[in-house]
Amino acid sequence: MLQSYMGYRTCYYRTFVIGYASQAMVDAYKRCRDYLDAAIELVRPGCTTAQIASVWPPATEFGFPNEEAAFGLQYGHGVGLAIWEQPVISRLVSLEHPVEIKPGMVFALETFWPSSDGWSAARIEEEIVVTETGHEVITRFPANELMVAGRHYFTATGPLPTIRTHEPSSQ
Repeated sequence: MLQSYMGYRTCYYRTFVIGYASQAMVDAYKRCRDYLDAAIELVRPGCTTAQIASVWPPATEFGFPNEEAAFGLQYGHGVGLAIWEQPVISRLVSLEHPVEIKPGMVFALETFWPSSDGWSAARIEEEIVVTETGHEVITRFPANELMVAGRHYFTATGPLPTIRTHEPSSQ
């Protein structure tokens, strides 16, 4: 979601599923959120972009041949007057060229994780402001858990669950 207010930019991703969530998607979302939370936890003055990027998995762990091919999936970037500003936080750039995190910086951290079903994935992004003693997450739309959107359905015995597991097809 890209927004602009009085010339300032913002950028954040949210993943929704429609109708129901498979267990594979729930698992992918949780892993994506865990990587994002691990990165957010590190944000404070004196930390470096390399320290933040190092908690994200190498690209080969989630299906890409190298960091360049996965650039922008486990990623951080400054926001302000442009959508993508400094600092850049990425395994491709930050591990060899770290930048120190300083109070007043505003940046987005975004993570991705593919689901085991082979066709869906989770993507989450939060915006962070670096304070004198740590950080504050400034995105307000919730993303702690995977959200299921769409009409709620009911059966004769009550609400139809919004999480569904697929049974293997018999052949």
